[in-house]
Amino acid sequence: MIIKSLDQLNQISLKVTQKISKLDCLLLFGEIGVGKTTLTRAIINNLQNQNNQNETEILSPTYNIVYDYEINSFKIMHYDLYRLKTDKEVQQLGIFDQEINSVKIIEWPEIIKNKPKDRLEIYLAYKNEQDLRNIEFKGFGIWEDFNAD
Repeated sequence: MIIKSLDQLNQISLKVTQKISKLDCLLLFGEIGVGKTTLTRAIINNLQNQNNQNETEILSPTYNIVYDYEINSFKIMHYDLYRLKTDKEVQQLGIFDQEINSVKIIEWPEIIKNKPKDRLEIYLAYKNEQDLRNIEFKGFGIWEDFNAD
């Protein structure tokens, strides 16, 4: 699917937020600057709007590795694994510990060896034209039938 505008990206993020629930895992793949954090911002802000909360500023967690956001009855954990080098470092973060009851949105998940069974993988890529992006969804487990069309 080709993304031509931020408004179109927001519409796609609405489809994700309609299905999202506690313990979900979204893995975002793509080059630097392709729109992973922009998509995350749209998802979190749409969830805040759906829960009658004010939108908050959503920053890239590149240097902090993780930011968390409380949205009524659940928590969103937004991770950026760009600076990590090994799966062992990922394990030390405890992202997939059972006691962490949260939606996980993870940028740069390539180093994760054991990905959760229930997950939505989102692949963003540049197109030839400067402002266009390609976006592809691959669902696993409960996300298997996800369709953003």
